[in-house]
Amino acid sequence: MKKIGFIGAGNMATAIIKGLMAQNDGKADFINVYDLDKNKCDVMSEYGVNIFPTGADVVKFSDITVLAVKPQNYAEVLEELKPVVNETKTFVSIAAGISIAYVQNGLGCKCPVVRVMPNTPLLLKKGASALCPSDNISEEDKEIVYNMFSGSGVCEYITEDHMNEIISVNGSSPAYIYLFAKAMADYAKSKGIDYDKAMNLICATLEGSAAMIRESGDSVDTLIEKVSSKGGTTIAALDKLREHNFYEAIQDGMEACTKRAEELGK
Repeated sequence: MKKIGFIGAGNMATAIIKGLMAQNDGKADFINVYDLDKNKCDVMSEYGVNIFPTGADVVKFSDITVLAVKPQNYAEVLEELKPVVNETKTFVSIAAGISIAYVQNGLGCKCPVVRVMPNTPLLLKKGASALCPSDNISEEDKEIVYNMFSGSGVCEYITEDHMNEIISVNGSSPAYIYLFAKAMADYAKSKGIDYDKAMNLICATLEGSAAMIRESGDSVDTLIEKVSSKGGTTIAALDKLREHNFYEAIQDGMEACTKRAEELGK
């Protein structure tokens, strides 16, 4: 079985590790971890993973290494790993804006790299991850990395020229949805409705609406139409949202997200 390493043991790495363990009957002896934070390492060791004193040690003893560090730490981490890297090592980058070429250049090696944009619902096995593998990856490693994320949600392959744009679609978008839910629940509370009860109904409505998009066979426009009786309450709400350029505001927000990814991009 291939060894999988993690440099960084934050929330996202923890979610991926738990997913890997679930896929392998709870075993963790094939997982290698390093983090600067000793407390995170202590938590990880309780799972039965192997803790290493440096990131370079993780790479030495791993076939595939996930770089689960912040974008601003990449240059430093890649420089540290450089002496132990060769083309048999595969790397997974989950940082926004970090390109495949940047990872390969930082490592001084054209090793296989998979660029991934996951999102935080991965923590609940409800993730949505976009993946882009380099051309030189083996089919075996490509499948292992795909399964690493598909075990905790939905995965789609995306070409690298769209990896900055996809951040606005699945990476950052949970925040827009949380804001939408908060606005609805706050309105309910302002009208004297219990906040928790309202939020429970809102969450169920979001889940149900997503299921309708997936499973009803209707287009989104048709689904909107089916809820919108002429002269009714839904039309009144939609007219007000359109008056405030709700649709355009969402698109503008996504464009701002993409531009920021490009600014941060390497």
